[in-house]
Amino acid sequence: MKTIEERFYETGVVPVVVLENEKDAIPLAKALIKGGLPCAEVTFRTEAAKESIRLMAEMYPDMLVGAGTVLTKEQVEQAVEAGAKFIVSPGFDPEIVDYCLERQIPVFPGCISPSEIAQAVKRGLKTVKFFPAEPAGGLPMIRAMAAPYKDLKFMPTGGIHMGNLKEYLSFEKILCCGGSWMVKEDMIKKGNFEEIEKMANEAKKAADAIRCK
Repeated sequence: MKTIEERFYETGVVPVVVLENEKDAIPLAKALIKGGLPCAEVTFRTEAAKESIRLMAEMYPDMLVGAGTVLTKEQVEQAVEAGAKFIVSPGFDPEIVDYCLERQIPVFPGCISPSEIAQAVKRGLKTVKFFPAEPAGGLPMIRAMAAPYKDLKFMPTGGIHMGNLKEYLSFEKILCCGGSWMVKEDMIKKGNFEEIEKMANEAKKAADAIRCK
């Protein structure tokens, strides 16, 4: 069985999703899968997050569904109970990271400084989220921090779009990129799932073109 990291690498792009209504969960998942991105980081910014994860995980058990913007241990428990296969936090919270590691739950904490990365590496993590990517220095900052941590991979999220995706994915220390440009809230609210499928497909093709060179 492939690891979460291997599946992230194959996908290249992880849609970061905000769902205000759980009724949109299944049609969104279907659009992403048809578009070639069978994964989603459902952020715990809304009341619909837990139920949306549950619906996606039940309808599409092979889809890589995880929880993002996880700020507490309670949210970790809720997400995993709902079927989340991985946890993403915006910053490095030792309590959340240790809680996940103790329970063998894949966790990807946000790290934008050498001090945070040192804490992640100390705990045996091989991949960290770099958030917010562009405001925090983008690829130059990732390159600088990757130099002393040769075995570490990064998942930049925040300010990633079709215009800079190639630049990020071309760096060998980038496992995948998180992005929301193909799952914008207004498109979801309007039920424009055909456009989401189209944009997901464009992102997947772009990632494959870079990775398959």
